[in-house]
Amino acid sequence: MALEPSFTNTRKVRHHFTTPLRDLLNDSRATGVLLIGCAFISLCLSNGASGSWYMSLWNSKMVILNGLRLPDTLSSWVNNFVMAFFFLLVTTEIKRELVAGELSSFKNAILPFGAAFGGMMVPALLFIVFNWHTGFSHGWGIPTATDIAFSLAAASLLGKRFPVKLKILLMALAIIDDLGAILVIAVFYGGHLQGFYLVGSGLIYLLLLGCRYFKIKFGVLQVLLGFGLWYTLLQSGVEASMAGVLFAFALPIDTLSVIEKAIHKYVNFLALPLFALANTAMIMPLHVLDSLNSNLGMGIICGLVIGKPLGIFLVSRVMVGLKIARLPANVNWKQFFGMGSLAGIGFTVSIFTAMLAFSSSGPRDIAKIAVLASIAASVIVSFVYFWVIGLRKVKIKTPSLLGSQLAAEMQYS
Repeated sequence: MALEPSFTNTRKVRHHFTTPLRDLLNDSRATGVLLIGCAFISLCLSNGASGSWYMSLWNSKMVILNGLRLPDTLSSWVNNFVMAFFFLLVTTEIKRELVAGELSSFKNAILPFGAAFGGMMVPALLFIVFNWHTGFSHGWGIPTATDIAFSLAAASLLGKRFPVKLKILLMALAIIDDLGAILVIAVFYGGHLQGFYLVGSGLIYLLLLGCRYFKIKFGVLQVLLGFGLWYTLLQSGVEASMAGVLFAFALPIDTLSVIEKAIHKYVNFLALPLFALANTAMIMPLHVLDSLNSNLGMGIICGLVIGKPLGIFLVSRVMVGLKIARLPANVNWKQFFGMGSLAGIGFTVSIFTAMLAFSSSGPRDIAKIAVLASIAASVIVSFVYFWVIGLRKVKIKTPSLLGSQLAAEMQYS
């Protein structure tokens, strides 16, 4: 029997919008493992016999095209230019989910939005408490971010203990969290603004919006305008990588999946590893524990490891209690709290924010070490937590159920 045209179209639309989600979930484990490996290799090279050569590779001044006032080190090229593609990919995911995905309806979106808000506010407040009188309080944005690749990689490694619906909720929360982090970076961590270039950025953006309005097919024109937007933002004092965010929001919805398919492999397996290598190229202090025990280090660790799950859980519990939101089917509060612990994994955007928040290498390195320690702590806490609640589930099974399960296992062994 032939499928009804409307049903066929609906299935095509659903496949069109779920394929990028499936790609993201499939890539997340490999990307997370790759990022960990790159960070480990970079730290070993920085602190080994070839440390001086490796550090100079990323931080030596480049004299080419100096008159154009472009980034002058390989590291700054990665952070300003390469990361624009990362933010482009993240924003296409955000926009697609808001328009036609998991976040397109109020009922589905309100819970991850509220959870992300709590997961940003509580870590920021904890950080400020630790650093109120230290001169580092402006780094409060560091523990507010959740790394999509790392958190989903860890969730994938938990297997069946972490249900698919909980994984989708974590992804939605991380996407919204990244949107919040992008806004924080744009508003609080920009440089001194240059009016002439800012006006230029605005005019270029109007041209991009005009391309969408007049339905000009996506091509070389929009790409050139995108590079122009990046350059004017770089000169204006606004964080240049935000060009990726603005570019994505200027695109029509039917172009988003094309952009995602074109760049997501390069972002996940080239841009992010380059970022990990460049931003963990640092000399580890002799007394690492002292660095972690500092106000700056403790503010980041407590913000991510404790503040994230606490903020996510409390705000979500209040929203569900007031019947503003509801938990996804087959997800309980114990699992939800464990998901909040995984949201405390903040690598890419946290380190990126640290690079913008502090101008000197000392605080930057302490912040990076604290972020790496937070990843280890959040992963360990999450794995132990899900193992414990999984063990409790096994204990409460009835003997008859266990007997039938054993019989089934014997039958198929």
